[in-house]
Amino acid sequence: MRPDIERAVALLRAGELVAFPTETVYGLGADAANPAAVAKIFAAKGRPAEHPLIVHLPGASHLARWAREVPPEAERLAAAFWPGPLTLILKRRPEVPDAVTGGQDTVGLRVPNHPLELELLAAFEGGIAAPSANRFGRISPTTADHVREELGDRVPLVLDGGACPVGIEST
Repeated sequence: MRPDIERAVALLRAGELVAFPTETVYGLGADAANPAAVAKIFAAKGRPAEHPLIVHLPGASHLARWAREVPPEAERLAAAFWPGPLTLILKRRPEVPDAVTGGQDTVGLRVPNHPLELELLAAFEGGIAAPSANRFGRISPTTADHVREELGDRVPLVLDGGACPVGIEST
């Protein structure tokens, strides 16, 4: 495993934040199963707690870990468009933290299409809650430097994967 990915996984498992590129914009990630870690996303961004987050997954095979049921239509969409900037909104499993869903009965799930994030997700082997890596209401970052300028020391690690190819949010 690459040293930067190894460090990112260690930070995520320790409940810390990590920023990374997606195919759309840079994301600010935390272990989606850890409510205290997810709370750090809201604090760093100044984001209202009732706003749900998207959980990034390493692959469609992880859907059932987060969704109570995965309808055939969702499976077909995932097969056709993942990895990619499609978020599926599905009924959440009871153990999915309210911090991720904003208290709603659904959870947003997606498999991104950026090689660095896919490598991170595969090494982490879990879901990463990841909105855009910017202060709430500000323009989403498309480079690692944008993240550092916007969030500074609120993020212990920014994985630099170059400029995001799409440059606008997935949802």
